[in-house]
Amino acid sequence: MNSGAATVNHRDGGSATDPSAERLAVGFARVLRALEVAVPLDSVVTFMSALGRTGLAERDRVYWAGRATLVRRPEDIGVYDRAFAVFWDRRESTVHDEAVVVTSVLTDADEGSAGDPDGDGLGEPTLRFSAVERLRDKDFSAYTEAEMLLARRWMESLRLAGGRRPALRLVPARRGGARPDVRATVRESLRLGGETARRRWRRRDDKPRRIVFLLDVSGSMEPYARALLRFVHAGVAGGRRIEAFTLGTRLTRVTRELSARDPDRALARAGESVRDWSGGTRLGATLRDFNDSWGVRGLARGAVVVVLSDGWDRGDPALLADEMARLGRVAHRTVWVNPLKVTPGYAPLARGMAAALPHIDEFVEGHSLEALERLVEVLDRA
Repeated sequence: MNSGAATVNHRDGGSATDPSAERLAVGFARVLRALEVAVPLDSVVTFMSALGRTGLAERDRVYWAGRATLVRRPEDIGVYDRAFAVFWDRRESTVHDEAVVVTSVLTDADEGSAGDPDGDGLGEPTLRFSAVERLRDKDFSAYTEAEMLLARRWMESLRLAGGRRPALRLVPARRGGARPDVRATVRESLRLGGETARRRWRRRDDKPRRIVFLLDVSGSMEPYARALLRFVHAGVAGGRRIEAFTLGTRLTRVTRELSARDPDRALARAGESVRDWSGGTRLGATLRDFNDSWGVRGLARGAVVVVLSDGWDRGDPALLADEMARLGRVAHRTVWVNPLKVTPGYAPLARGMAAALPHIDEFVEGHSLEALERLVEVLDRA
């Protein structure tokens, strides 16, 4: 292998020795995506079909089958060549099938520097990095299609535990911190002929606190809304007590659409329901609709309400302030997630954000995977 090689390890749950053409095609496409080559699903299907005709015995035929079906931009040919050289010529490399694709890549800037003390380019220097680790602090607005795929797999692994709240039901308990259960104690005594062998206790049970997501899908949130919608889907599909709405020029409940396990299907169904995607912003009016129809009537009572928005609002800021105050009176906690908060020198100067801020319990970032990790921690202790 020459010094311009790219070494990629990925896991697929099985052996990498003599796998089927379909398995190799999917794995190689995943490698190219990790190297930021845009490989849509239809190209992978075409590549599988081509391998079915060419077979895997002749290297050149396999090379050109992939080159013709998977590479769409001239600038990706060099990346394809290096990935092909390792993936196909060294099939003994370990194959992994998980969201974190561990990739060893040698860029042009690395040649003759690392792993080659003579600097003659004859060595095999590599630069190892984890694809998801590399994306942890990257802004969602700068993601490529391949990076969004990796981020989606990471979000699917999330489990929003959320806080817990006392329930009305009483359950059996040990003595510590519990109250006497007279009825159970007497029943036990009667069973033993009037002898009191052991006192019974009970305590108040608890249950998960409801989480309500209100996602701003206006035009100003376009760079972040799709990534945040995937995050919300991960929570809803996890089976927790989670509700989801979108805010724009109108209020749309998307809990049922996002309950589908398949993320692509769920997002497609949600997209069909949300008629005001990338439109204007009327945060005050849509929050009033939520409070009137859902929140104050019970959905937000005792819940953690999470607003995901940059705070830009074309409506009356006084209305937004009133509705946030109204929401705060029934919700357990209100959390505002603003992707712009990370911007150097940021100040909540937008009229909507400034109006809402006095009525917020937590004001956090939402521009990256790392920021969403912190949001999960906030929700866990809410």
